[in-house]
Amino acid sequence: MTSQANVTDTYDVVVVGSGAGAMSAAIFAADQGMSVLIVEKSDKYGGTSALSGGGIWVPNNHYFKARGGNDSYDQALTYLKASTQGSVDEKRLRAYLDNAPKMMQYLQENTQLNYTVAERYPDYYQHLPGSAPGGRTLDPELFDTSKLGDEVDNLRPASPTTLLLGKIAWTARHAHKAMSKERGWRLMIVWLMLRYKLDFKWRRKTRRDRRAALGNALIASLRASLMDRKVPLWLNTDFQELIETNGRISGLIVKRDGQEQVIQVRKGVILGSGGFEQNQSLRDKYLPKPTQQAWSATPPGNNTGAALEAGQAIGAATELLDWAWWAPTISVPGEDKARGVFAERAFPGAIVVNGEGKRFVNEAVGYLEFVDEMYKDNQKTGGKSAPAWVVFDAHFRFNYAMGPLMPSQVMPDSRMPKAWHKTVYWKADSLDGLAAEIGVDAAGLKNTVERVNGFAATGNDEDFQRGGNVFDRYYGDSNVKPNPCLAPIKKGPFYAMRLDAGDIGTKGGLLTNERGCVVREDGSEIPGLYAIGNCSASVMGTTYPGAGATLGPAMTFGYIAAHDLARQPAGTKVTP
Repeated sequence: MTSQANVTDTYDVVVVGSGAGAMSAAIFAADQGMSVLIVEKSDKYGGTSALSGGGIWVPNNHYFKARGGNDSYDQALTYLKASTQGSVDEKRLRAYLDNAPKMMQYLQENTQLNYTVAERYPDYYQHLPGSAPGGRTLDPELFDTSKLGDEVDNLRPASPTTLLLGKIAWTARHAHKAMSKERGWRLMIVWLMLRYKLDFKWRRKTRRDRRAALGNALIASLRASLMDRKVPLWLNTDFQELIETNGRISGLIVKRDGQEQVIQVRKGVILGSGGFEQNQSLRDKYLPKPTQQAWSATPPGNNTGAALEAGQAIGAATELLDWAWWAPTISVPGEDKARGVFAERAFPGAIVVNGEGKRFVNEAVGYLEFVDEMYKDNQKTGGKSAPAWVVFDAHFRFNYAMGPLMPSQVMPDSRMPKAWHKTVYWKADSLDGLAAEIGVDAAGLKNTVERVNGFAATGNDEDFQRGGNVFDRYYGDSNVKPNPCLAPIKKGPFYAMRLDAGDIGTKGGLLTNERGCVVREDGSEIPGLYAIGNCSASVMGTTYPGAGATLGPAMTFGYIAAHDLARQPAGTKVTP
């Protein structure tokens, strides 16, 4: 494809998108001596990565080794091969395992990125060979956003679900300590609250915490590192299409400030612009039903599939278009996107039921598998699992959070917004009354609760083995015996919250090889075109091996792509 528009700018590499993968790729490309431009559709940088937990799944990493951890390349490969079940080219798996530790060590030594190992955060599939009980997920440290200067205003704000009380930054290790109620968790929360409140100078400027955490810390540190390198980032710049000259990608067309512009590339384009979850027509075309973009926890108006459609227009192959990084979500009135429900499903004293009042899954399972089971049960029951309902009692309500509901000892019902009643939560004095409120079979719900209460007494979930492995128990309440993920549901009033079949991004996209190059249906490369992150078909196949298995591959294949581009000769100029 050629363009009749005039070339307005020329760079060695243009990166589309500003999430963790895109920003990392830009850093790696710049450090290889290439001129780089980042173009971002939104008026904020950071994409979905800024809303995430910021974890990066890097098997055999140097952080864990430095603490005496035990992991190996062969063990990790065994695990990935077992989880992907032959659905992913082994060359891609090996490319990831070869380069992820190198990528992470380079960032630690050459950027403002600051991570530590989550030694006790287990892989998600503990039943598979090669899985590890911890050490493969890396957790970002807090980042001082004052280092960004005015650029802090353009950082996509963190999701309130990732902040203590919706406003205070804390690491995943802080959150785990509080959620599992480990020794000293109350003092830790008091210290975090005082640190926030006593930062008087910053409080006069904004309610936003000076410190960024989780995905916000990752993005802020990458942006600061890009500023150190003087890599330009154009916001409000909408990627339109690729330009192909003599069989090679020679540029791209963007719309900036309402004007179409052609940017020429000497080396190539790295697409890192996210998936298509905010495009309802593409969801209807590819994803299982029911599906709604409003159920996604990603930023509205972004991730509309521009990279997918641009690649398809020039003959790129695709894979996994019927998959997403599934996560159950809750919609909150007045908020522009749904909230994902992650750790709370492991807390003791809450169960998830379908319209028949029956459980259909281990509630503590990974969020991708949780929604996958929602869809399977929805098909089996004729549409009674989407939505599903999380049910709990007054004891749970007092002690634990669930989505936007903080424990009632912090947020009693009287302090909750009135608009949340019968939109975010439903409440009744009896289980029969609750079943009527939410349209669930009352007898089924009563029988399910009685059965689960029996499991809570013995500590053995005979139906779904909840709490039966180290992953389930990671977010369980360490003070609850004999099973930290099981407690009875018996004290009224009773509560329910609707869970939709949501996502944190789509999983399928342009097919790439082990060098990150986009390929055609026959396996041949499209010279000068690379894809990373959610606009590419995931190297993890249909699985989610561990926390950070989205960001880890995005950043790693950004590393691979940048180094591959550095080896390529300059391409053909755009034909005006």
